[in-house]
Amino acid sequence: MPLLRVHLDSDRITARRVMRLHQAGKVHHESREAAREQVWRHGRTPAGDPIFVGITNGRRHVQLLYDIEVHPDTEH
Repeated sequence: MPLLRVHLDSDRITARRVMRLHQAGKVHHESREAAREQVWRHGRTPAGDPIFVGITNGRRHVQLLYDIEVHPDTEH
């Protein structure tokens, strides 16, 4: 299945919280659902749950990075 990388705008405090949860083996549900919704907005159908892969190192603009498998050939 193809992967789609999703970039979600965030603030540094939330990004750190998401990273800590990930390192503890937990999930930040709000950002995971936002990643799933962004895939739908791109016209693709998610094939699984978004996987948190990290954060950007921007000083002003921080983004959460998620990879999500999408069904091939499914554009709406």
